Amino acid sequence: MTLSRQQITLLIILTLVWGFNWPMLKLGVSHFPPLSFRSLSMWMGLPFLALVLYFKKVPFKIPMADWRELLILAITNMLVWHVLIILAVQNLSSGRSAILGYTMPIFSALIGVLWFGASMRWRAWAGVGFAALGVVLLLWHELSAISGKPLGVVLGLIAAAFWGLGTQQIRHTRIQVPTLAIVFWMIFMSTWLMSILAFVFERRDWGPIPDITWVSIVYNAFGVFVFAQAAWLSLARNLPPLASTLSVMFIPVLGVFSGAYFLNEALHWQDWAAIVLIVLAIASVLWPPSTPTAQARQAADT
Repeated sequence: MTLSRQQITLLIILTLVWGFNWPMLKLGVSHFPPLSFRSLSMWMGLPFLALVLYFKKVPFKIPMADWRELLILAITNMLVWHVLIILAVQNLSSGRSAILGYTMPIFSALIGVLWFGASMRWRAWAGVGFAALGVVLLLWHELSAISGKPLGVVLGLIAAAFWGLGTQQIRHTRIQVPTLAIVFWMIFMSTWLMSILAFVFERRDWGPIPDITWVSIVYNAFGVFVFAQAAWLSLARNLPPLASTLSVMFIPVLGVFSGAYFLNEALHWQDWAAIVLIVLAIASVLWPPSTPTAQARQAADT
């Protein structure tokens, strides 16, 4: 399929924002309880997201019949993902967490085939294979360290699986309202639920918030919850599921390299090889399948 210039621009900015967010997350949860950190980021971003809807004249109203589905979308796309991945970041390095979190395209592809009856051509399967091999290479030198922290690994994989499910659900949603309205109410519901969890499990650990944590909170509030969530769900809703999921596979690569730069996490040759494989994975689903002439020839043969 062919992406528009706006979609390509969104993908590039989204990759940068989410890629650099992984070391930001690690810095944030190193000095403050993780669920509370995430809740503060959401509360800070939510009013500004509301302003975006107001100035763009996007209606906030959701039909009553759609609220149940919207709650399910909020749970799979946001709540489970954000809760589990932030706990994984606390237990693992930022690079390892990014790699585990972005096994999501593999889960999404399998869920699409097994649950939603999607069909995939050989190029799509090749893309999934390239992505899986790239993840293995990125994890190559981390397996021994990860094996000592199985809880973080399990949390990261479950988070990725739920995000893959949510991506398929948002693609198949019957809710006929603008994507920005869906994003706002999903974040609104997730923020309340996340805050309740933070109060129940972390209130005894609350204290003064360090400056570096505030930097991470602000980055997450505006970069992730005001921009990235809306951009991602717009792509997920308008692109085929496999194209939208594999198209963000460069984010864990950026997460690994930014973690190496900012947090002194080691790099190896496998990381560079993984870049090639992930580029191939992205190209396999986004590169136009054939020229117009070939397409016309195929149509004439059928």
